[in-house]
Amino acid sequence: MAGNDWINSYLDAILDVGPPIADKKSSLLLRERGRFSPTRYFVEEVITGFDETDLHRSWARAQATRSPQERNTRLENMCWRIWNLARQKKQLEGDQAQRMAKRRLERERGRREAVADMSEDLSEGEKGDAVSDISTHAESTRSRLPRISSVDTMEAWSSQQKGKRLYIVLISLHGLIRGENMELGRDSDTGGQVKYVVELARALGSMPGVYRVDLLTRQISSPEVDWSYGEPTEMLPPPRSSEGLMHEMGESSGAYIVRIPFGPKDAYIPKELLWPHIPEFVDGALNHIVQMSKVLGEQIGNGHPVWPVAIHGHYADAGDSAALLSGALNVPMLFTGHSLGRDKLEQLLRQGRQSRDEINSTYKIMRRIEAEELSLDASEIVITSTRQEIDEQWRLYDGFDPILERKLRARIRRNVSCYGRFTPRMVVIPPGMEFHHIVPHDGDMDTEPEANTDGKSPDPAIWAEVMRFFSNPRKPMILALARPDPKKNLTTLVKAFGECRPLRELANLTLIMGNRDNIDDMSSTNASVLLSILKLIDKYDLYGQVAYPKHHKQHDVPVIYRLAAKTKGVFINPAFIEPFGLTLIEAAAYGLPIVATKNGGPVDIHRVLDNGLLVDPHDQQSIADALLKLVADKHLWAKCRANGLKNIHLFSWPEHCKTYLSRIATCKPRKPHWLRDEEEDENSESDSPSDSLRDIQDISLNLKFSLDGDKNESQENMDGSVELKNKLENAVLTWSKGVVKSAQKSVSIDKGEQISNSSKFPALRRRKHIFVIAVDGDASSGLSESIKNIFGAVEKERDEGSVGFILSTSFNITELRAFLISESLNPSNFDAFICNSGGDLYYSSVHSEDNPFVVDLYYHSHIEYRWGGEGLRKTLVRWAASTTDKKGGNNEPAVVEDEETSADYCYSFKIKKHGVVPPVKELRKMMRIQALRCHVIHCQDGSKINVIPVLASRSQALRYLYLRWGMELSKMVVFVGESGDTDYEEMLGGVHKSVVLTGVCSGASSQLHANRSYPLTDVISYDSPNIIKTSQGFNSSDIRALLEDSQVFKD
Repeated sequence: MAGNDWINSYLDAILDVGPPIADKKSSLLLRERGRFSPTRYFVEEVITGFDETDLHRSWARAQATRSPQERNTRLENMCWRIWNLARQKKQLEGDQAQRMAKRRLERERGRREAVADMSEDLSEGEKGDAVSDISTHAESTRSRLPRISSVDTMEAWSSQQKGKRLYIVLISLHGLIRGENMELGRDSDTGGQVKYVVELARALGSMPGVYRVDLLTRQISSPEVDWSYGEPTEMLPPPRSSEGLMHEMGESSGAYIVRIPFGPKDAYIPKELLWPHIPEFVDGALNHIVQMSKVLGEQIGNGHPVWPVAIHGHYADAGDSAALLSGALNVPMLFTGHSLGRDKLEQLLRQGRQSRDEINSTYKIMRRIEAEELSLDASEIVITSTRQEIDEQWRLYDGFDPILERKLRARIRRNVSCYGRFTPRMVVIPPGMEFHHIVPHDGDMDTEPEANTDGKSPDPAIWAEVMRFFSNPRKPMILALARPDPKKNLTTLVKAFGECRPLRELANLTLIMGNRDNIDDMSSTNASVLLSILKLIDKYDLYGQVAYPKHHKQHDVPVIYRLAAKTKGVFINPAFIEPFGLTLIEAAAYGLPIVATKNGGPVDIHRVLDNGLLVDPHDQQSIADALLKLVADKHLWAKCRANGLKNIHLFSWPEHCKTYLSRIATCKPRKPHWLRDEEEDENSESDSPSDSLRDIQDISLNLKFSLDGDKNESQENMDGSVELKNKLENAVLTWSKGVVKSAQKSVSIDKGEQISNSSKFPALRRRKHIFVIAVDGDASSGLSESIKNIFGAVEKERDEGSVGFILSTSFNITELRAFLISESLNPSNFDAFICNSGGDLYYSSVHSEDNPFVVDLYYHSHIEYRWGGEGLRKTLVRWAASTTDKKGGNNEPAVVEDEETSADYCYSFKIKKHGVVPPVKELRKMMRIQALRCHVIHCQDGSKINVIPVLASRSQALRYLYLRWGMELSKMVVFVGESGDTDYEEMLGGVHKSVVLTGVCSGASSQLHANRSYPLTDVISYDSPNIIKTSQGFNSSDIRALLEDSQVFKD
């Protein structure tokens, strides 16, 4: 190693902070970069994101080696490792640059095509400028947060809300959620989001005009957690500060935590493992909302159901659930991301510790990103805490382009068509906080605490727990409150404190890092951070100057803030990126100045409160200087404290809720379109809509129209088509009101049907079970054989009328009818037909041999949300024309429009060359980039692509049938093959039983997996008791035995 002094410089730089090294001792790389601290280069540029502790151990072993030869060998090997890390980092930076360049090109191309479709250039008003951009897609905090300066102001606003009776649904699935004694910091899933959603629900429930708020979460009955998380319902008492806002109370009014059972019954599992169980939650939540809407209808709706005014999902898993519920109920959706998957993926890739596949395996990150993209597709409003979240995080998503969003908003303001393009509205609403119980402390530690009149000490127990660490507890306290997570950057804070002697002499450091019993029981990541902090305390000999208590309760947190303020201390949040920073607001409310990261939400908070300093979280010296400045300069400390207390009410919960409700009011009201009130009033409970679907649709016998009309003719005569549709809708509406009652008398009775003289319906055949046949593939893929086997398995129940059948397929109605005729199947054997992958819904009718199908037009109005119509079709046709075989030199498109099988709510395309067509996920991505919202499905063994409305699907059609006709989802049995269309996964999840027919559609698996960005195992729990499989070569008897073993026919 002689002559290689630069190697020792490298190694020393890893461990020690020193002055810039001389040019003669620097490497070529250092000389090229100029004079700078090698520590910054190695710690920030090379080691950050890699295993620094591993290098430290290697260095320690090398230093401890006595043999010079062995030590030199170790040092040489370590040098090569560092060189490899630097090379790896350069590779990662190159990969990231390529990803960003590719995304930018895709975004620009999509934007150009969207603008070209809209057929006119931007006006000056549409172009906007750098400042005005913010106001169109995200309201600035300063301009949009008017302070409530008096009680009269709030009372005036409250009086305007008195006539409203709103029902709001919030969803937050992961973590442990309860109203009192929240276990924040218990694990990575139980953090600030839990506190936020509980306090939001509580505050909304007390606002004028809001009758009920339901916070839906997971019911957890596990010995691992407290029994309270297994309680089905928990009422949240209103905030004490809302006494002046409270409206009249009702039997079911207020805010509630409603726990829906889904997933493993006896286990508390992390959020990454919840994805396969989301459909089960959606079914349970849908049942709760429907029942609650009826209850509220009796109380405040004059007998009419009171549907939610909005469903608000929090985090990706709840956003996915909220999108499905919003589509099933046809009500507006709101979304708050809290933490975004694409941003996390970029950070993890930059770190280089894991490959993309390893990241996805650990975090299920691709499924999370797809859920966030779907949330953008379905949301009316996306609520963010800061402008940074929009500018730097949401713009990473295919479904949101700030520039295109600005153009669409400008066109909407001018009442100009957007040609089927939609984008959610981004709204900045900072989280609120309760201030009624906060009394800023005006004393200091120089004043001895006085005893209460009853002789008890006023000091809380947690004070003693913290103070026992300090040799001089009267010094100002620097307080950090965060989990021991690498992104919270606590190790840099300890280094900054340890290496700044003036700061150590003036202040103490308190680290509240969650709760722990044993470090060995913590997660590996958290344990590693905590051990690093303990080693740094030992390295800098900070004993007596740093407190790190093992336990604290939620009610101790305000007391800790008070203690820091009492000592004239400072609160610090040094996170690398902080989405919002609720702890900064809490600290300001107790009179603490703040030092915070300049990355993320703290920028907006500081702009409003002006009560501290922002720092670069990577700059250790900057952190130390800011803390020292506030601790040493009492005048500056007092000024920051006063500013924080003066402006803190801009972040109150009443102000937050006022803005929140005003945003909801801008959403176009949506709810189920059909009217059944008179029917329900006229019929007894025994004639409820849980009876046969076939019997209910028989009421519409007089609705006769051709389902096989020429699509081209209807396109040429659009006015006639609209007129016909209006006539049909009016006819269905007339039927639904019970006007067409004479037709009921002419109903023919099939075997097993009986007429009830007391009913105004024809004889309703009660269905104890509904069998949904959803075997995919083309007509020759075993569908016919499967239908016959299923019919044969329940022949007795079929004759009795206790089992009904639904055929769920990607065929259009013409293809379906041809299939039934070719296989000699009678349409009347089925109650309903879900066609076009969920784009159409038909009922069978025994009263017309020519057209034995009746279309549900209300289903169309139910799924048409954000349907792009002709604008979407033109874009799809242009895409199909571009799918040519460039390598083969053949200009013939690989995909062509199938006009014969396309419908109003399903655009179909034939695939002529399978190897040339890109995966469907790429088409879905392209549509999102152009702000076209749709559901793209690869179907019929890869020979066809169906494009339907974004919230339509075969599984959603089943939820529609439950909502409209009262079908119990738990009484359904869905039959599928081993694989199928790209919506296959949706048919397997939920509260219903799923029967996988082994050997059927077994060859489509590779095609299925190529069309999604995540493994099928990420979203399907094959060990679920609701999923059962037949044996190979099954027959009717095997299916029957399987159903009996699964207790499908139990009473």
